[in-house]
Amino acid sequence: MFTFILKIRKDKLCTIKRHHLSGRKVCIVDVRDVMLKRRSVRTYNKEPIPDDIRQRINNYINTVKGPFNTQMRFQIVDMNNLSPDIKLGTYGVIKGATTYICAIIKDETKAEENLGYAFEKIILYATSLGLATCWLGGTFNKTEFGKAVNLTDNEFVPIITPVGYAKEKRSILDSIMAAAAGSRNRKEWSELFFDKDFSKPLKKEEAGIFKECFEMVRIAPSASNKQPWRIVRDENNFHFFLCRNKRYEKLLNFDIQRLDIGIAMCHFELTAQKTGISGKWSDMNVNLACGRDMEYLISYIVE
Repeated sequence: MFTFILKIRKDKLCTIKRHHLSGRKVCIVDVRDVMLKRRSVRTYNKEPIPDDIRQRINNYINTVKGPFNTQMRFQIVDMNNLSPDIKLGTYGVIKGATTYICAIIKDETKAEENLGYAFEKIILYATSLGLATCWLGGTFNKTEFGKAVNLTDNEFVPIITPVGYAKEKRSILDSIMAAAAGSRNRKEWSELFFDKDFSKPLKKEEAGIFKECFEMVRIAPSASNKQPWRIVRDENNFHFFLCRNKRYEKLLNFDIQRLDIGIAMCHFELTAQKTGISGKWSDMNVNLACGRDMEYLISYIVE
């Protein structure tokens, strides 16, 4: 488990006990508050990230882990420090950002789920420091970013995020993309969470101490806001299924919807830990009757 530090900027974000970080007021915040605060930002101002904040991020990305044993590494890339022959680009999607965090992995079983889990922890940590971010999986020049992080054999860069300070006024494209993704809209509980099997939707009032775990999964980010996760509660076992959208199967060179499941796993477990619940991830080979495009991936077992 980890503690988030949130920098207080113009819009005061909390009034909890404050500390000092390079002269900037900060406060300890609940991970659930950070999940609620996080949003996709595509328009940035030119304010540089302070050295101490950058060092905190660098320390964090060098130690962050996911639930599975797959190879992954993360690297901060500054456009201003690159060789002139490396031309980073996001096809006009990101405006004003000069610093990025890149994820580098190899093609392994559970690689996407592990990456989704770990990278969302990085996103949340950056958010807790008052920084803006945006998951990017397809709208960046993978070749140029690959050069910037010095890829080795069989490595590739599936995901990046800009990191910096949000500009007060969004770009036109930013506003259009946010509206198109329906990022403020989320599916209802009845579509996402179930009790025992898929025939019985789980009601909020029946979720007990796991209510916040489910709600933090519900508000988690996902590609095009598709929310492909489905969770079936069976006593103290929580089975995670992928409701696949066929459109994404051959769109990228990795399985972005499995990555989305990793994000959901991250939100579920971090919230559970904050609630005082401990558990472990296990493949229980669950065989429940479900739709043709549904597949079982993993279970969270409360200990």
